[in-house]
Parts: sequence; C-alpha cells; structure tokens
Amino acid sequence: MMKKKQNYANHIRFYPAHHFVFYPLATLLLVSSITFIFLKEDKLLWSFISVLIALIIWVSFMLRQHYALILQNRIIRLEMRYRYFVLTNQRFELIEHKLRDSQIFALRFASDDELPSLVKKTLEGNLSSRRIKKSIVNWIPDHHRV
Repeated sequence: MMKKKQNYANHIRFYPAHHFVFYPLATLLLVSSITFIFLKEDKLLWSFISVLIALIIWVSFMLRQHYALILQNRIIRLEMRYRYFVLTNQRFELIEHKLRDSQIFALRFASDDELPSLVKKTLEGNLSSRRIKKSIVNWIPDHHRV
C-alpha cells in the first residue's frame, strides 16, 4: 500500500481505537454520570462515579502516552546518533546536549541531504521545532510513530 507523502501539514497521527472510540465513549459516560448527579437522588454516589470515570480517562491517557513516548524518544535519539554519524563521520552525542528534545525530534524528519546543515542552523540560531519542521524541504516520513 502506497503511503501518502508526509510533511508538516499531515505528520500528526491518530490511533482510531483510542481517539475515536474509547475517548468519545468515556467522555459520554463521564457526561452522563455528571448529569445523573443533578437528576438522581444519590448525588454522592454519582459524584463518586464521575470522579472515578474521570480518573480512569486520565490514567489511560497518561499511561498510553507515557510508555510509548519514552520508548519512541529513545529510539529517535539512537536513530539521530546513527544517521548523523553516517552522514558526517562525527558523533551526535557531542552536540546533542546543546539541543532540546523537541529540536532533535523535529530534525529526524529532515532528509539526509538536509540534516547536517539543519543541525548546524539549529545550533547557531536555536530554531524551534516548528521552524525546523517548516524548513525541511524533503521529509523522511515516519508512519510508525505513536
């Protein structure tokens, strides 16, 4: 299957089961339980249920994001070290401490031709991740990120 060319405008990815099924249903459940606080006699019970549902939504969001992002960040850092070394014969570890995580994560979308010069521009001009992404002409797509 041919994947759509990735760029700044379309690089955000959704997980349909989570974003379009679980969260809408959980939100509907939360809204319903909050409504029952005002409509039913057992206000304390429905208040407790509402708080419990809100906590479940929050924990599910945080855990899903947390585990995936920690692993993804580590992999991206390793990928950038490898790519930068292959392209420049210099260790990325020597300069990566000068970059914010968001800058490193944005730089990964740059093509091999653009990466060394974009790293240099980022170090010199302290470019934001948004500016880095908008500067990329030839994106290396990442269709497998979380």
